[in-house]
Amino acid sequence: MKLFDLSGRVAVITGGNGGIGLGMAKGMAAAGATIVVAGRDAAKNGAAVKELKDAGGQATAIPVDVLKEESCRSLIDQTVKAHGRLDILVNNAGMSIRKQPEQYTLAEWHTVLDSNLTSAFLCSHAAYPALKRRGGKIINIGSMMSIFGAPFATAYAASKGGMVQMTKSMATAWAKDNIQVNAILPGWIDTALTRRAREQVQGLHDSVLKRTPAARWGVPDDFAGIAVFLSSPASDFVTGATIAVDGGYSSLA
Repeated sequence: MKLFDLSGRVAVITGGNGGIGLGMAKGMAAAGATIVVAGRDAAKNGAAVKELKDAGGQATAIPVDVLKEESCRSLIDQTVKAHGRLDILVNNAGMSIRKQPEQYTLAEWHTVLDSNLTSAFLCSHAAYPALKRRGGKIINIGSMMSIFGAPFATAYAASKGGMVQMTKSMATAWAKDNIQVNAILPGWIDTALTRRAREQVQGLHDSVLKRTPAARWGVPDDFAGIAVFLSSPASDFVTGATIAVDGGYSSLA
């Protein structure tokens, strides 16, 4: 269907070298998009590009440190120089430090907020002029912690709650420029980040299975379809939305 065709479009995905980011990249590449994998780890970037190309997709890699404004701007500039355009930005880079709130240092707080929220602002700010030329899409990766609290995720929850509100604000500001901005709220997904969580939080695995109506952890490939939808003409009248991809976890009272 042409509604879901991404042929000729260029997508930058921060943190696109693994986990949810790579799952989204696979779906978008299969729909015809050229993927720019953006991450700090050159080896992981290269492996992700190879995986995408081996599956028949078009992909390149650009190293980025999303904590630095100049690196975010360079990412966008290099993308436009290499490919002639930018159509889609996925703000997926993120991390967490799991502690009780009273145990955080100020430096740790800033690290989480800057990695998850400020980085998305910086990349979006840098991408705006290129996206404005033809209209475009921004997909921000929030979390269930945008909705729920957790005693071990104060900084993470604050960053992801901020991501949802930033999404809504950008959506209303840039609708006039034909830029749609939406957020995905992942549930408990089997990634390197949540594997560490299972090591650090006793009983997490069983509690997730017990609460999730789908009775399983999600996998990165579960994000391929929603990524294509939010990147394609099919979502041209969808903006400011937050969409949970969580196997029904957030639907339970």
